[in-house]
Amino acid sequence: MTRETKRKISTFLRYFVLIAVGFVMVYPLIWMVGATFKTNNEIFSSVGFIPKNPTLDGYKNAMKSYGGDIDLVKAMINTYSIVIPKVVFTIISATITAYGFARFEFKGKGILFAVLMSTLFLPQVVLNVPQYIMFNKFGWINHPMYLALIVPTIFATDTYFVFMLIQFLRNIPRELEEAAKIDGCNSIKTLWYVIVPMLKPSIVSCALFQFMWSSNDFMGPLLYVNTPARYPASIFVKMSMDGDTGFDWNRVLAMSLISIIPSLIVFFLAQDSFIDGIAAGGVKG
Repeated sequence: MTRETKRKISTFLRYFVLIAVGFVMVYPLIWMVGATFKTNNEIFSSVGFIPKNPTLDGYKNAMKSYGGDIDLVKAMINTYSIVIPKVVFTIISATITAYGFARFEFKGKGILFAVLMSTLFLPQVVLNVPQYIMFNKFGWINHPMYLALIVPTIFATDTYFVFMLIQFLRNIPRELEEAAKIDGCNSIKTLWYVIVPMLKPSIVSCALFQFMWSSNDFMGPLLYVNTPARYPASIFVKMSMDGDTGFDWNRVLAMSLISIIPSLIVFFLAQDSFIDGIAAGGVKG
């Protein structure tokens, strides 16, 4: 067997394994699309994608209200009333915090950075009780503006994004900032006109992560939102599943599919910057 033949066989096997693994990972989502057109009996009796007797009842019922003053459209509006402010405040606070730690020297910097990084290893469940007590005293529980979910992002509480941006900042030459200072830029102008444009790939990555995580968040709204009319889509889908009287799985799957479409659209529109940001954030200069 020649070296060229071995190379072709090796390439074929690699691509075959990658395609097979990719198909296994993607097929549940593909199956969910097909299952939205199936009846309950067919969903639990077949693993195939194509429905034998297609029906649109799942999508018709998905748009109905199931108790209270809320339906899927209102739930999705509630979802993005939380998601969009969280994304905006996260990007602003994480960028400023990362810039401060990466470029400035101040007393106690090492200790503060160590404390900041230690929060990465702290499970969220540990913070639920003290946060609930504090937010309840502030009057933020069940607030119409979702303050308990949005306000913490103003203070760069998502440490992962700060760490990611710091890693990217280490790859930006300091000479660019020094040149900006010579031209009369202060720290704020340097950040806005020099650093932020170069941080764009990593900022997009952080925004996408926050967008998807916040869209899928279940525990936060469950703790801090008590009024059904203010529920986001994640809780509305669960609320529509009545375990006592039974429910139509095609309706539940249709609601789930509709609710994730915005996240898929945003990801595919920004995937190039997302990949660049992840790659750049993983390289230490």
